[in-house]
Amino acid sequence: MKFWSAVAAASLLSATEVAAAPQVHQVNPSDLKSRNIEGRSFRLAQIKNVHFNQHGKGPRALAAVYEKYNIELPPTLLAVLHQILLDIGFDLPGRSLLSPRDAKNATAPFTNNTVQGEVTATPIPFDVEYLTPVDIGNPPQTLPLCFDTGSSDLWVFSSNTPKSQQGGQTIYQIDNSTTAQKLQNHTWSIRYGDGSGSSGEVYLDTVDVGGIKVENQAVGTANQVSSSFTRDEHSSGILGLGFQSINMVRPNKQKTFIANALKSLALPLFTANIRKAEEGNYNFGFIDETEFLGPITMVPVDADSGYWKFKGTAFSTGFNGTNKAISDMVVPLEHPAIADTGTTLLMIPEAIVQAYYRQVALAYDSKIYGGWVFPCNSTLPDLTLYIGSYKAVIPGELINFAPADLDDPATATICYGGVQSSRGFPFSIYGNVFFKAHWTMFHVEEKKLGFAPRSGL
Repeated sequence: MKFWSAVAAASLLSATEVAAAPQVHQVNPSDLKSRNIEGRSFRLAQIKNVHFNQHGKGPRALAAVYEKYNIELPPTLLAVLHQILLDIGFDLPGRSLLSPRDAKNATAPFTNNTVQGEVTATPIPFDVEYLTPVDIGNPPQTLPLCFDTGSSDLWVFSSNTPKSQQGGQTIYQIDNSTTAQKLQNHTWSIRYGDGSGSSGEVYLDTVDVGGIKVENQAVGTANQVSSSFTRDEHSSGILGLGFQSINMVRPNKQKTFIANALKSLALPLFTANIRKAEEGNYNFGFIDETEFLGPITMVPVDADSGYWKFKGTAFSTGFNGTNKAISDMVVPLEHPAIADTGTTLLMIPEAIVQAYYRQVALAYDSKIYGGWVFPCNSTLPDLTLYIGSYKAVIPGELINFAPADLDDPATATICYGGVQSSRGFPFSIYGNVFFKAHWTMFHVEEKKLGFAPRSGL
């Protein structure tokens, strides 16, 4: 392939020659001292949600990334998604992705224990979404929300949401909360890549996550909801964990939940320990040293962008035909990237994607399935991404994301790749395919990310 030959010939470095940015450094957990001896900490445990419709998980996950970042869906992906949603019972006139025919009144199971500060999160099968119960109002109303480091708004289905745009979600009953106060003359609005949007009014109310209670937290109440959320009956909204600059409340941006809760935490950070096919967790205010191996590599983020944005610097893969990455042959390729727990896939530059799948026999970018696919019996090579001096190996087994031609993994012959191209996006998106291999710390106060290989792989 001429494309890859040109990339490979451009410059090959040894692993020791990959230069780290001056700000990149390693720390031990003991170096991160508690600044609040009376502060709280809590764990968000994940459990599987067996009610998710598994049909077309790969294209649906890819389409969700386009939609989230307001990137127009490629016509081929749109056509694939259109057929998938018709298959599972959605009415889709024209280009619009509208409401389900039969909305079932069911929500994902969850429990809450505010005494111990623990809550239970519910991932939909194949890790499409993670849900966490959040208490809003007084008396508290428990809503399952998606925790998302790629956005900065807390918004929910509410009593302001038209019945026609509800799909069985648990809704926030504004009038039932004695502490709800409307934030006068303020609204929120988010646009998505399929041309739809979500918007509404803003209320101030008490929000409690794992026993960490924030009063007068801005809560966006939906007057209009994108059909992509209407058709997800298990999720009642989003709790954004990004930075305030991308908060969508107008005319005055509002502080995020994590910014308001920071003073109540023992450590001003949270961590993501995402696992494949078993329970993982988010920890707030503390570091569990059993979850990762070795020191933590700290990387500065561009918080002004609003995202947990960092710089990827290089990559390597088994480009000599072996099934194992060649650690001493590294191709430099700087690319801006964000760490996004609200995205399932690993979306990276086209050059890396092509170089990777070139090593997989019969892999191709499919118009039928809307993304990169390969034979399910393939032994996938590892992919190594460099973030400064940090060497992030993604095991090949994690890149086999989901069956493509059939829903049953036991009988499927074509599988969907967990690595897809970020072509058309302003940055790469390191989603849960990355986090399943690498424990990640989000240091809110220092505006840094911390990476370490996850234990137990």
